[in-house]
Amino acid sequence: MSRLFSPITVRGLTLPNRVWVSPMCQYSATDGFPGDWHLVHLGQFATGGAGLVLTEATAVTPEGRISPQDTGIWSDEHANAWRRIVDFAHGQDTAIGMQLAHAGRKGSTHRPWEGPGSVMPEDGGWESVGPSATAFGSYATPRELTADEVSALPEVFAQAARRAENAGFDVLELHFAHGYLVHQFLSPLSNTRTDRYGGDFEGRTRLALEIADAVRATTELPLFARLSATDWADGGWTADDSVRLAKLLAERGIDLIDTSTGGNVPNPDIPVGPGYQVPFAERIRAEAGLPTGAVGMITDPHQAEEILERDQADVVFLARALLRDPHWPLRAANVLGADVRWPDQYARAKSWH
Repeated sequence: MSRLFSPITVRGLTLPNRVWVSPMCQYSATDGFPGDWHLVHLGQFATGGAGLVLTEATAVTPEGRISPQDTGIWSDEHANAWRRIVDFAHGQDTAIGMQLAHAGRKGSTHRPWEGPGSVMPEDGGWESVGPSATAFGSYATPRELTADEVSALPEVFAQAARRAENAGFDVLELHFAHGYLVHQFLSPLSNTRTDRYGGDFEGRTRLALEIADAVRATTELPLFARLSATDWADGGWTADDSVRLAKLLAERGIDLIDTSTGGNVPNPDIPVGPGYQVPFAERIRAEAGLPTGAVGMITDPHQAEEILERDQADVVFLARALLRDPHWPLRAANVLGADVRWPDQYARAKSWH
């Protein structure tokens, strides 16, 4: 039997397969509200056979958005706007999760196709914030958060988690990766604070652990954390740090580590290639004792199957491969000889002969 198309149960939620949709920012929201684009974008994966669909990084505050066109969950009105997307996914018997995020110093930026750099307040942007007043590359210099502002963030994430659960989401993921706010606190390259949220490993991980505690106290839903397992830079966050943090997150009720890398340093030297991030998922799985998801240049069904067969990860997250082929899971099932459910409307295409 195919490992890729075997079920997996996470905190009581059984998912039919291990091909999961990675969060992918669309930069297409208005005032944080998802629209028709998001319904079609996420809906195609729900009809395409994925075991779990995750939303893009969804901001817990207005200034937590990456761009002015990012989605949000900072009000009940935003939660209500997500309901039709959740309902559509559930209508396809597909589970859907929300990634909760705060961009920190990488907030208020232009959409990728509009060029690099920050959007100024006079142009509809805002002042970005971070653990320290250190800019990311050519972005605007952020305002350093006060200790009181930092200590208030876990409850902000918890409120967002409550809204997401009330909107019907099945899973929550905390975005602690890719150079966004929590990752900025984790890395000594972006966190030069001298208070309780900076300094040594304990100080730099305090915010991540407080957020995990606050959200876990709020909900019994399956709860993931996305980590950048390394900064790919001297003096930065390392794989050793990630294993150590993952163990602490496991103690706090995190159910799975979605394992990525990078994002906190502009233009690092990364040995990019097929499956280049898989070893990090494998190590966290083995040493922290937590299920992991592998992501990054996983494109072939046999490649994905082999990652699971070798116990390098428990699931695979796909992004670009699904943008090219939203029905990748259905095709992969055929390649691997797995019998999966097709939408009734597409059932005539199930036979490949």
